[in-house]
This record gives sequence, C-alpha cells and structure tokens, in this order.
Amino acid sequence: MLQCIFLLSDSGEVMLEKQLTGHRVDRSICDWFWGQAISQGDSFKLQPVIASSTHYLFQVVREGITFLACTQVEMPPLMAIEFLCRVADVLSDYLGGLNEDVIKDNFVIVYELLDEMIDNGFPLTTEPNILREMIAQPNIVSKMLSVVTGNSSNVSETLPGATASCVPWRTSDPKYANNEVYVDLVEEMDATINRDGALVKCEIYGEVQVNSHLSGLPDLTLSFANPSILDDVRFHPCVRFRPWESHQILSFVPPDGQFKLMSYRVKKLKSTPIYVKPQLTSDAGTCRVNVMVGIRNDPGKTIDSITVQFKLPPCILSADLTSNHGTVNILTNKTCSWSIGRIPKDKAPSMSGTFVLETGLERLHVFPTFQVSFRIMGVALSGLQIDKLDLKNLPNRPYKGFRALTRAGEFEVRS
Repeated sequence: MLQCIFLLSDSGEVMLEKQLTGHRVDRSICDWFWGQAISQGDSFKLQPVIASSTHYLFQVVREGITFLACTQVEMPPLMAIEFLCRVADVLSDYLGGLNEDVIKDNFVIVYELLDEMIDNGFPLTTEPNILREMIAQPNIVSKMLSVVTGNSSNVSETLPGATASCVPWRTSDPKYANNEVYVDLVEEMDATINRDGALVKCEIYGEVQVNSHLSGLPDLTLSFANPSILDDVRFHPCVRFRPWESHQILSFVPPDGQFKLMSYRVKKLKSTPIYVKPQLTSDAGTCRVNVMVGIRNDPGKTIDSITVQFKLPPCILSADLTSNHGTVNILTNKTCSWSIGRIPKDKAPSMSGTFVLETGLERLHVFPTFQVSFRIMGVALSGLQIDKLDLKNLPNRPYKGFRALTRAGEFEVRS
C-alpha cells in the first residue's frame, strides 16, 4: 500500500504532493531523498527501491521528472514501480510530454488523474482509454470554459461504459468506415566496444507497437517466424498468456488507437551494423585524434542519421577537428558532435585533428568514450520476423500494415 506520491523537478523541487491514505507523509522525506541523490550521483537514479530509516521509497525518472512513492509497510516492490511507470506514461500521453512547466500548468488535471488511478494506496483505474473518458484532456476550449463558468473540474459526471466491460482497455463499441491495423517493430541496439575493438556486449531492446482502428470487438492473433530468440518479454494486459506460453502466439483484443503490445530483449548478438575506430596518440602536450566510421555488416537498408559524440576530457584546453564528410561541432559543455548522416559509397567518413593539453601535461591519461547513434528504416536487426496477423469478428476485410525500425540505444565505443 502506497502512502504518498511526490513529483520532483530536476532541481529537487516538490511540484506535486498526493497523500493517498490517512497517514500523512512529511515532505522532509523528499529532502532526505534529494540529499542522497546529490551525494551518490547517477548511480542513485538506477536504484528503483531505496530504504530510509523510516520509509521505503520507489522512484521512476522520466524526462527529468522524478516520480517518488513512499510507504512504511512492506509491499511488492514491482507493483509500486509498475504503477509509477503507468502514471508517467498516462501523464505524458495526456499532457503531450513531461517537463516542469507542463506539470505546473496542468496541476489540477495531474491531481485528478492520480485521484482516479489510485484508491487508498492501491492501484485502481490505470487504463488510458477509461481515464480519457473520465477526465477531459487539456485544451484551449476547456481552459476558457473553466474561466467563464468558474468550474475547474475536468472530471466527467458519468461513468465510462468500459469500466463494466470484460475488456476495460478498449473503448466501448468504436465504429470506423475503414478498418485498419498497423504493426511496428521498433528496436534499439545497445552495444559496448572496448578499446581493442572487441564487442563486449550487444543486445537489442524491442517493442511491438500497434495502431488499431477496428470496429466492434475484434479478436487478433499475431505470430512470429522465430519467437525462440526473445527474452524478458512483457505484455500489454490485453494479451492472453496461455496461447503465448504454449505456442508463442499473441492472442488479444486490442485497445483502440496506438499502444505497446509487448516488449522484449534479444541478447548476445555477434555483430553491429557499423564500426567506429578511434585512434588517439599524445606526446609533447598535444594529442592527435583520428576517428573512422564505416559499414561492418550491411543490413540491406540505408543507415542514416549517424552521429558520433564524445565529451572532451577536462585536461584539454582547445580542440581543432575537421572531417571529410559531415559537420563537426564543439558545444559549450565541451561535447564534440560529428553529424555524418549517411555513409557515402565512394569514401569512408573520417574525423581528424589535435587536442591541446593543459600546461605541464605531456600525455593524455583520460580517454573519451564515443557515443554512436544511427537509424535503419525497414529492418529489425534482432532478426525477429512477423509470420502472420489474423483478425476475427470484423464485418469486412481490414487493411494490415507492417514496418520495422532499428536505432542505436546505449552504443558506446571506448578509446
């Protein structure tokens, strides 16, 4: 049972406080939490569960906003963390993104959403489509009406029909002239390459995203050609677990509109689509740098939006860098950004130049880590393939569309 939820800005300011039970949690717990966050740095943000001398704390960080839940009683930590993730997703969907100004400008709506999503410390209504019917999304018309009428409440007086449905995630009886459903495989490649060029880690985090515009109560079945490669699968509540457990088939009645059907990981991949080879040599107070980028394994589709970034070490006074393709910029926070775009067919992109070290320092002792980003449309690098999508309970034949996208996640090359 959660006793309180706080929303903290990236400076530690309490933007919203929602007490959930009769026992009030004092704001001093936020001061203790933020003091720990400052002293321990980024490693503290990776701890979803923290124990203080008086409370158990659960944290989720999204777009610089910290969702902090508190309790003094033992409870399943996964339930608290999943609930905070759902709160963050709902608020981001409602408000069109998350940041400090948006939260403050829509304080009443955020408070009303939390009021409906949790009751006496326990999760209650978390389905976005029900919440949309219960609480009007912010717009100019609603804000003008609240000023004119003096009624600041956005909560509907009628209970949504989906609350009594066996499929509460779906809007009751939607109707479309053209029935269509789109399935996207969206993957992020996380890779770590050491200074010798060896691949230390390479795995993919992927999502199956569905955009459904289907009338009535359709029943869908989605199967993959090679589901055995998937690990750490997580499903939307609409997925029936038994068909997946027995035959690795996704059987579900979809929500209306766009939603994440499932997420997964594919581990221990053997190669990356591109390579980045940095070479740094230093003596006599200078450091010469050369970075080459090229295609290692051609995925069969165009690799674009390639960018290489790295932070200049503190001991570097100035840098002079040029490239034979793309543009090189050194930002005010001493981050070097090399925008390549697409790799040309006639030459391999390279960046070269020199660093000037601090006075009295002969050689560079702290070497940068290169962050690589890219995008590949039309291919899922994990090798996951959709076999077929069957639809039932529809009055006419729907249109089905499939797409794939792979982009870089935490892609690091050490020098």
